[in-house]
Amino acid sequence: MEKINEKANYCLNCKVKPCSIKGCPLGNNIPQFIEQVKQGNYKRAYEILSETTVLQGVCGRICPHKKQCQGSCVRGIKGEPVFIGDLEAFVFDSVINERDSLLNCYGEDTKKNRSDKKVAIVGGGPSGLTAAAFLAKEGIAVTIYEKYDYLGGLLVHGIPEFRLPKEIVEKTVGKILRLGIQVKYKQQLGKNLLLKDLERQYDAIFLSIGANQSIKMGVEGENLEGVLGGNELLEYKLHPNYKGKIVAVIGGGNVAMDCARTIKKLGAKEVKVIYRRAEKQMPAEEKEVEEAKKEGIEFLFQNNIVKIIGEKKVEKVELIKTKLVQKENDTRLVPANIEDSNYQIKVDNIIMALGSTVEPYVKELGLQINRWGNIQVDENYQTSNPKIYAGGDLVGIKSTVAWASYSGREAAKNIIKIINEKRNEN
Repeated sequence: MEKINEKANYCLNCKVKPCSIKGCPLGNNIPQFIEQVKQGNYKRAYEILSETTVLQGVCGRICPHKKQCQGSCVRGIKGEPVFIGDLEAFVFDSVINERDSLLNCYGEDTKKNRSDKKVAIVGGGPSGLTAAAFLAKEGIAVTIYEKYDYLGGLLVHGIPEFRLPKEIVEKTVGKILRLGIQVKYKQQLGKNLLLKDLERQYDAIFLSIGANQSIKMGVEGENLEGVLGGNELLEYKLHPNYKGKIVAVIGGGNVAMDCARTIKKLGAKEVKVIYRRAEKQMPAEEKEVEEAKKEGIEFLFQNNIVKIIGEKKVEKVELIKTKLVQKENDTRLVPANIEDSNYQIKVDNIIMALGSTVEPYVKELGLQINRWGNIQVDENYQTSNPKIYAGGDLVGIKSTVAWASYSGREAAKNIIKIINEKRNEN
């Protein structure tokens, strides 16, 4: 408790609030909730956070704080920033066992304001859960359709336990469902769930089915046995036996770090992360990179794959070293291969963690698709079908939980607006 008080008192309670306005995708009122922590009013701090988010316990633990809220903290200019993530997680943990605390944040009884309007949420990840909560607090009847027998999406199957305890996800989901939200499990769009059926039953639909198909590099040998997709490994947990094996993970984001650390914990002899840019350009959180290093994971920065070598399965990978160059009329440094710097290393498995794309069936939903293969939405997260909204990775939102949650919240607000406008017309 002493450390929490010290962290809270370190906040200057800035009037300009760069941590909130510039740094937090959700716009959480950070100085205000920290001020309540200083006074020991943890429930009030939770209520303030609940005005903008329902994922306090999650975002407090896994957000890239140094790139978001803490990265914009005034105190960080000349020293350490305020540890905002730690304080947010603490607030959640302090009130999580108080029954109906989330309900109380949205009014004593949301059921009093129940309308006859119904909204379907397809996908129970961060975006879908947030949309469901903000719709339910306005009295709208919400049903979540989920392909698994649990809610949470990538919070459960995409982020390892050592980064986000499943207990935190379960408690978060439990509080959201207590708003009166219904759930239908084992319902998968394109299989036993059809969009046209939902259109007949609901006033609006919000799609939040993610984009978890690993992107391929298109290099020679990529179809050999032993080349695996990082996103699928984390989701389905179909890991081969890594004992005594050398594994190369390609990529520099959090999925790459999660794969590398998971594989190391599963007994791999060596894990090498191969990234074509410099360390400071890695999109992964700094703390995750540092943890990976401590766990014995090797990093090969400024290295790119040329081809994967093997008869039927992976035996080696050929790499080429890169240099960072600045292209004309561009301030960014981009990697360029260094001629004749090729070399080979022995590997038993290669994990592609270069990003992800939507499942192929998304293109068959009859909705407009953008040039990157994501569902096209406008500024209100409305698709080409005015009754259908979409958010999260499905529409190409920046791949953080906070940004996915933001899209769910803003879509919910616009669905509510349209519903209210139609109600007033009648």
